[in-house]
Amino acid sequence: MKKALDGVRILDFSRYLAGPFCGLLLADMGADVIRVERPGGEEDRRMGPFIPPTYESLFVMVAARNKRAITLDIRKEKGQKLLVDLVKNADVVLHNFTSGSNEATILSYEHLKEMNPSIIVTAVSGFDADGPYSQDPAFDFIAQALTGIMSYSGFPGSPPLRATMPYVDYSTGLHAALGTMLALYHKKATGEGQKVNIALLDVATTFMAPTIADYVVMGHTRQQLGNASYYNFSDCFRTKDGWVMLATISNPIWRRFSRAIGRDDLKEDPRFHDDMSRFENRHILIPIVQEWLDDRTTQEVLDLMQKARVPCAQVNSIEKMMTDPKVLSTNMMVSLDYPEIGPVPVAGTAIKLSETPGGIDRRAPKVGEQNGEIYGELLGLDSQAISELEKEEIL
Repeated sequence: MKKALDGVRILDFSRYLAGPFCGLLLADMGADVIRVERPGGEEDRRMGPFIPPTYESLFVMVAARNKRAITLDIRKEKGQKLLVDLVKNADVVLHNFTSGSNEATILSYEHLKEMNPSIIVTAVSGFDADGPYSQDPAFDFIAQALTGIMSYSGFPGSPPLRATMPYVDYSTGLHAALGTMLALYHKKATGEGQKVNIALLDVATTFMAPTIADYVVMGHTRQQLGNASYYNFSDCFRTKDGWVMLATISNPIWRRFSRAIGRDDLKEDPRFHDDMSRFENRHILIPIVQEWLDDRTTQEVLDLMQKARVPCAQVNSIEKMMTDPKVLSTNMMVSLDYPEIGPVPVAGTAIKLSETPGGIDRRAPKVGEQNGEIYGELLGLDSQAISELEKEEIL
């Protein structure tokens, strides 16, 4: 079945997470994403854990699915000549080299548009690529720290806490994929390429907009609340045999919840008449709810909340998540077979299209696995020429 991005070719020079995740999303939708690495492979191939017996990076095995891979040293003169021909055959160049580096200069939009006026260059950076801190390195948790997210994460009195799941990286990858799609849409209409700049700090700052407005307009400095939510009554509670997350956001849900736990009186209590009052009086509500939960198993709570249509979930371990019927129902767990290793689980495609659905068609490639295929297909190089370039460590 045809995919939405069939015919789009992307040269992906990115490594680590945000850039590769952008490429993954576009590859799932049919784009021919070619991972371009330095001879010997990029640094992210040396990020653990490593899977025996080949000891390949599990990170790359998951992040590079659906991509093809070549090697190329763009810092060398011969490599730059090959780059020209590759760019002429591409729609998008994706990279996350730090501004000011040799690689970032070579892959800049200003440089590449001379080779291909319709090229789109998507550059992922820690900070604004054109700003005063563009040369500073950054990772996900640096953005979490700078934007104040960590200051009110965790339980009262604990040190600042970062989210261990790198959501800023993943969200930056999503923004980069959206930015690339917008540029492709413009290119289709006009034939023009352009530069797409996406910064981790910019993306993290967008998440903080309500918190910033809360501080500036209302004068509120948010404090650590543990698992509670701001301005409504939601929290994580202990059951007889586990933990559940409960969300009673809005009056209709609160009324259904009160009825479900046999406390209709709470619906009429003026201390709990709306989300804000329930938030302010959560110190009263928490013991009431916890006492009700103490005598019930997780499954009993889930069944009751489902019947009452109150958002509720058990707090799964990774092991339990893998067998949770709600998780399994999404078809988001896909296994890919790797030589000498066997099946490796990867996430499925979260964007569901009815007419041009995405999918996973190939495992992550080994270093330079498609050198012969791609250099032959796009540049017309034969095996002898490729072999010579490999000996010279251009490929």
